[in-house]
Amino acid sequence: MENMTITTIDQLKEYSYGQIVELPAFADEQPFVARLKRPSFLAMAKAGKLPNRLLQSANKLFSSGSLDDKNPEAMNDMFEILDIVCDACFLEPTYEDIKKAKIELTDDQLMFVFAYSQRGVKALESFREQPQNTELARGGTAV
Repeated sequence: MENMTITTIDQLKEYSYGQIVELPAFADEQPFVARLKRPSFLAMAKAGKLPNRLLQSANKLFSSGSLDDKNPEAMNDMFEILDIVCDACFLEPTYEDIKKAKIELTDDQLMFVFAYSQRGVKALESFREQPQNTELARGGTAV
């Protein structure tokens, strides 16, 4: 702990710009790279971005990564929560831009963004068996 240095305001600003991340592809030869950030779900709830009716389902999903099997609306709740999570995570392109273009993310992409929102880049290792883009894997900026 003796070698720790204080994080500077400039570093914090840099973190707020998110990370360039390679998401699961739409299809072979169709990579999807975007800039994502990790949102604060407590701040989202406080700001009313997570509706009260979803708080219980969101809490279950965030804490255990699973659905509430006693809730008949669990699947609908999960998709609404994933929609909210994507809206909070996507910086470039924005999730609104994706939806306006009538692009529908795959289930893998939705779950990838959710995993990223919860645990950051380390959570993405389970989505990767081998690098999809060897140029990026050799030192590019995508994570």
